[in-house]
Amino acid sequence: MSSNGVLIDIADVRKTYEMGTTEVNALDGVNLKIMTGEYVAIMGPSGSGKSTLMNIVGCLDTPTSGSYKLRGTEIRERDDDELARIRNQEIGFVFQTFNLLPRADALHNVELPLIYSGTPAAERRERAKAMLAMVGLGDRTHHRPNELSGGQRQRVAIARALVNNPSLVLADEPTGNLDSRTGVEILTLMDEIHAKGNTVVLVTHEEDVAARAHRIVRLRDGKIESDRPVAKAGATPGA
Repeated sequence: MSSNGVLIDIADVRKTYEMGTTEVNALDGVNLKIMTGEYVAIMGPSGSGKSTLMNIVGCLDTPTSGSYKLRGTEIRERDDDELARIRNQEIGFVFQTFNLLPRADALHNVELPLIYSGTPAAERRERAKAMLAMVGLGDRTHHRPNELSGGQRQRVAIARALVNNPSLVLADEPTGNLDSRTGVEILTLMDEIHAKGNTVVLVTHEEDVAARAHRIVRLRDGKIESDRPVAKAGATPGA
């Protein structure tokens, strides 16, 4: 695992929502550092703040107070256009629901981040084809999502997440809509992605999924309850 620098640096981050006349502290003074090359799972029960934390890490939301730096860039000070650019160039997203364009084939779905970043068409196609081959879908480039299984759709989403060579792969319940056997295949692919040097942050409520990571951060009531390395001796998750 590479540890050449801090990728994610979260200091005293708070996120408050107005719910009518009540203030809800979704995050309440979170401090977290993740190094380049780490594989971290974020866990917590419903309402713990893990989705809010994922949205902040993914630059989909900004803190009410505190500091979040991604590769040294202070995120709170960025406007919407800059946040969109950071999301496109620095972060690869993998969602439980795949979030693919239904009318576009696999190749076009994977090309999307490159279109947004202005990559020339010929280079886009080559990079997208290479990523689909890497996730085992080289023969499915012109299949639409409804012509693919759930596992294949998630592989397309992973290829799309990786095509811009992001600093961070952020996976939100990536096996949530898959059967257990397919889920293991996707988690094995995530292991391989991490082994190639990618930083992976996995948000999950499943213990066996989190056990694939090398470190588990547990949230409760908007605070970090524990932050520990995963003991790897002979651990074989079931799903």
